[in-house]
Amino acid sequence: MTDPLMDGDGEGVLRQVYDAAGPYLASLADRPVLDPAAASLPRDLAGDLPDKGEGAAAAVRRLLHVGTGAATHSAGPRFFHFVIGGVTPAALAGDWTASLLDQNAAFRNSSAFATEVETVALRWLRELFGLPEGYGGALVASATFANFTGLGTATHWWGERHGADIAANGLAGLPRMPVLSSGYVHASSRKALQMLGHGRESVEVFARDPVGRVDLAALERRLAGLRAPAVVIANAGEVNAGDFDPVADLADLAERYGAWLHVDGAFGLFAALSPRTAGLVAGIERADSIACDAHKWLNVPYESGFAFLREPARLAVAFGMPGAAYLPGAGAALDGGPGGTAPHPGYALLGPESSRRARSLPIWATLAAYGRSGHQAMVERHLDLAQHLAALVDAAPDLERLADVPLCIVCFRVRPAGVPEQELDDLNRQVGAALLADGRVFAGTTVYGGRVALRPAIVNWRTTESDITAFVEIVRSLIP
Repeated sequence: MTDPLMDGDGEGVLRQVYDAAGPYLASLADRPVLDPAAASLPRDLAGDLPDKGEGAAAAVRRLLHVGTGAATHSAGPRFFHFVIGGVTPAALAGDWTASLLDQNAAFRNSSAFATEVETVALRWLRELFGLPEGYGGALVASATFANFTGLGTATHWWGERHGADIAANGLAGLPRMPVLSSGYVHASSRKALQMLGHGRESVEVFARDPVGRVDLAALERRLAGLRAPAVVIANAGEVNAGDFDPVADLADLAERYGAWLHVDGAFGLFAALSPRTAGLVAGIERADSIACDAHKWLNVPYESGFAFLREPARLAVAFGMPGAAYLPGAGAALDGGPGGTAPHPGYALLGPESSRRARSLPIWATLAAYGRSGHQAMVERHLDLAQHLAALVDAAPDLERLADVPLCIVCFRVRPAGVPEQELDDLNRQVGAALLADGRVFAGTTVYGGRVALRPAIVNWRTTESDITAFVEIVRSLIP
């Protein structure tokens, strides 16, 4: 029996992908985000597992045909749904390199190269956001995992204050960990608390209005009455309108009452890159932990997030493995982690994942290619585009903006003349569904302050003013 893996044309298969990449990337500016006519294409990949494969060239040819036709073209300039960036050319090349080298970035022993590049990438990210020199962290798969990392470390800190070793013995016998936040707290923070065993409903919300703005006085009263260690979550970039909790004020409260301050900065941390918006994250340098996504505004491929800690040695306490005969154990992480004296043992001991992709390579590549000034220019261009979108909404007689635009999200709804207020929510749901079905541009609905609205987010490096203008024109064309 022959081995088809040994007889294949590996270089030819890779050439197929390379040859498809150029035309596909060049088409993104004019492609619809989703082509309704291609909805049935994925069926071409179904069927029973073949006994005898069709060969690499045929399989990849089929995959490329279906993928370039039926995929959601979220790398293009007219995808405004969720908060999803594109992929810069350097980051894409870095990601291809990561796949080519196929490193397990778990330990220095599995890839000293990946360990060193991750160390550089983390330092460059820290410098990009202006965080103090002592901060350290690890790359993770997403903002959810970054929140998990920060809140997981906070959990071990909280256990110490109760005289408990949570790494060894868990949460049994301990009271519930108090977690306080504004109404801006994101579902990913709740999911992280759920995975950590605290429960997604453990967050105590202190909001002074239906939108969710923080009630600082009520939150302080709760902290003062606890007389026990607590965790405060500050939200840097709320997902419906891009608003921010007052990070500096929450940092003051955390210091005053001995609380842990975790900042969820999934995309809002990038406000630090522009002098126009840096004030929104003032005080973040006082946070105990910070979560952020790279596959949002840094415009690198999925899956890529990162977490920073003011005391990075705490990562090893929370995530150091118990060890095995062939693996470095928790002690190695304590000795060789950020600030340690021994050679860095590897980032598997400083975060939730063990086997891990070398996701540092696209981050390193895009930062090396475009530098601080290039990424600042991108952020500031997006700030301008958000203001342009806001101006178009304000000028349209059948649209209504619902919030200020501090960053890159514009929250608005359709409001044609003569439509009663009680019918506007259903109308906006209808327009939102039509927008996604149409596919020329993408943006979904949300509920903001009790009203259904659209909330396009502008974080893709390819987006231009013409894309914003087209977005507004298409939305208005779909109003029945």
